Amino acid sequence: MNLLLNNLSYLLIAAAVGQIMIAAINLRLDRLLHWDNELNNVSRLLREVFFVHKWFITIILVIFGALTIRFAVDMATGGYEMARWLAAGIGLFWGIRTLIQWTYYSTDHWKGNPARTAIHWILTFCYGGCATVYLVAAFR
Repeated sequence: MNLLLNNLSYLLIAAAVGQIMIAAINLRLDRLLHWDNELNNVSRLLREVFFVHKWFITIILVIFGALTIRFAVDMATGGYEMARWLAAGIGLFWGIRTLIQWTYYSTDHWKGNPARTAIHWILTFCYGGCATVYLVAAFR
């Protein structure tokens, strides 16, 4: 635990960079996963909602990343109550996302496919890692 606390600022910055990378990938997710046909076959409203949500999730992740880079030391030291609340909110966001990875998505999407299984586990560790780092910063 001391190793985590001693390097918390650096871990927060790493999480911030990771979030910005996820944001960039998120903008291309429909193309990366070859969802063009599926999105063309849904109603216009559903397609529009998908794209709006895609952009807003991307914006949120960039904001999380930028705020963390700017205030990593404040989050890590707990010097300001607002920094702790921000860390708690971002940690809760990633904690819920980690739970969704296992409780909402069907295992049919990845079981039996080594590449998708690897991606599933990588995402679980990334999301869970972000949750852990931010929640440690919030509640240390």
